[in-house]
Amino acid sequence: MEEKRKSKRMPIKLSLEISDLYKQDYVHVININAPIEVLNISMSGIGFRSESTLPIGYYFNASINLGDKETLHSVVKIIRSQPINDKLTMYGCEFVGMPEILSFIFDNYGYRLEEEA
Repeated sequence: MEEKRKSKRMPIKLSLEISDLYKQDYVHVININAPIEVLNISMSGIGFRSESTLPIGYYFNASINLGDKETLHSVVKIIRSQPINDKLTMYGCEFVGMPEILSFIFDNYGYRLEEEA
């Protein structure tokens, strides 16, 4: 099966906490305390796993440090989920409203990964 992604996925090891999930325009906010482990990142989104059950179509705010001094602040939308086992679920999310100019952050991160390999 051919990869149809817009952006190359890069591995990353991060632990984040989701405190609030919300629908568009902050309608129907869910207060949640969901630890997540981010496994990969691309220009278009992140992949993570969690023991928490998170609803598709909801948003959360993320601050992701890609090393050095670059921290990416973005709204993230949950677009898919897939059970891994009876405890963990894998989620796919897309960045919402992220300026194209931030692409240099991902380029720098990708170059650092290649140099470390």
